[in-house]
Amino acid sequence: MFMISVRTRDGELHSFEGRLGASLMENIRSAGFDELLAMCGGCLSCATCHLYVEELPKTASLAAPSIDESELLEGSDYCQQNSRLSCQIPFDETLSGIVVRIAPEE
Repeated sequence: MFMISVRTRDGELHSFEGRLGASLMENIRSAGFDELLAMCGGCLSCATCHLYVEELPKTASLAAPSIDESELLEGSDYCQQNSRLSCQIPFDETLSGIVVRIAPEE
């Protein structure tokens, strides 16, 4: 089992089994978390799948955000050092156990 934990805006932590090869955004939306809007469907043209990476598994690392992702995040009032767009993070076995928090809605 490859697990993802999501903290919703109200602070509740939920864990579910993720599908390898899908983005974090696709996994979170498929698990029923509608507050992660993901309006562009993962096309990197909005920032409605913004989340905070709270905890990475010890052996995991994330690639640096692309210039396009960084520019979208910088336009957010809620951008933090651990901000990412969930559509840009492919879920693989090294990310099993990741903990993310859905960013506030713009």
